[in-house]
Amino acid sequence: MPSQKVLEAKKALVEELAERLNSSVSGIVVNYKGINVADDTQLRKELRACDVKYTVVKNTMLGRACEKVGLAGLEEVLEGTTALATSETDYTGAARILSQYAKKNEEFAIKSGFLDGEVISLEKIDQLAKLPTREVLLANVLGAFQAPIASFARGVQAIVDKGGIEVALADKENAAKAEEAPAEAE
Repeated sequence: MPSQKVLEAKKALVEELAERLNSSVSGIVVNYKGINVADDTQLRKELRACDVKYTVVKNTMLGRACEKVGLAGLEEVLEGTTALATSETDYTGAARILSQYAKKNEEFAIKSGFLDGEVISLEKIDQLAKLPTREVLLANVLGAFQAPIASFARGVQAIVDKGGIEVALADKENAAKAEEAPAEAE
């Protein structure tokens, strides 16, 4: 039977994991088998850059934390080596980075994941991984907003390059006179 001190430490770990799961918008559970130290260091660096917390966890501790927060379905995949990647702000970062790594390394595999407190399938994790980053999406939206303004500015610049407003007004007057001339001839 474990000592009281060990039990308290395990309870604290479960509480910490439960709080982490509750405060995360997304999370991915992986089998990190077959990863070497250099690759693990590089993977952790990429995850940190996306504000993703990545830790190796014991299956029983993660299972109890999942029960506590209501993530039913994650317990089924908690076998073998397990690591948990969570993010409090980025929905796609962990899925994107870990999916790319899993494609390069055969033994490394994604087991499951969750999004906003709901367990999601591996297909949804693949779809998340294919989404562009938040910055790319914002750049696309900004580009869409700027397109009409940029077109207007190019049009104004073309008028200025052609000879200015006076030429445009003169062209308009000539066009009006040309329309009136055939009407007078009749």
